[in-house]
Amino acid sequence: MIKKRISSISAMVVITTIAFCISSFRTAPVASAKVVIYKTKKDYSKYVPVTLSDDKSKVVSYPDIKDVYFEGKLAYPIALVKGYWLDNRGVGPKSAFIKLTYEEYAKLPSTPTADELYAMLLDKNPFCKIYDMGNRYNFKDPVAEINQIIEKHELKKYKELK
Repeated sequence: MIKKRISSISAMVVITTIAFCISSFRTAPVASAKVVIYKTKKDYSKYVPVTLSDDKSKVVSYPDIKDVYFEGKLAYPIALVKGYWLDNRGVGPKSAFIKLTYEEYAKLPSTPTADELYAMLLDKNPFCKIYDMGNRYNFKDPVAEINQIIEKHELKKYKELK
């Protein structure tokens, strides 16, 4: 009888430990959050980015109207020195901007289709430069630190995506 009770208690402890580990894993911050900065031909900072196919003939990825937020605020990029922007939305070499601002996009009653978004493109090739600055968690103060990197002409130390 005592043996069965110990086995039951041991099984409960194991199950509780596994459940705790799984729940902790799900809530842990993603260590691969990248810092991307970019410079565009024009000021597109208020406009929502989408991702185009390799041949730029269609939109292959885009946010839901509820997904244009970063840390509870609209995900506008942050202005850096010398015309660079710190991305908060997932911009990359295949990105382009649509004619809707973050605010306009977030207020839509439903998310537009890929074809509708393609018809709204402002520029299929908006970027002059894009840099992958590494992991976001490597920066204590990303804006100040990246501005210093730009000012010191040290961008060549980082991965140029365009």
